[in-house]
Amino acid sequence: MQPIERVTITMPHDMTADIRQAVDAGEYATTSEVVRDALRLWQRSRREHAWSHAQLCAEIQKGIDSGDPVDAADVFDRLEAQLMQRIRRTADA
Repeated sequence: MQPIERVTITMPHDMTADIRQAVDAGEYATTSEVVRDALRLWQRSRREHAWSHAQLCAEIQKGIDSGDPVDAADVFDRLEAQLMQRIRRTADA
């Protein structure tokens, strides 16, 4: 088991009321458990964000390295034309 350290935090009343309500409802045994659970979710979110950012940077670099320049306006024009075709087909059906 990891060593435990006591931390004092200040938060708005509505947050503390939500925490107490979760404990009173039996969802958690203590207010500390609620906060630890919330921090685990925050940590996971930060890891996922960092991974997503790293993946995005890698994909951008792959595109740069590919040497195949693409005109964004041309891509958008083609996508818009495809969308308009689908809209027309749906309207005609």
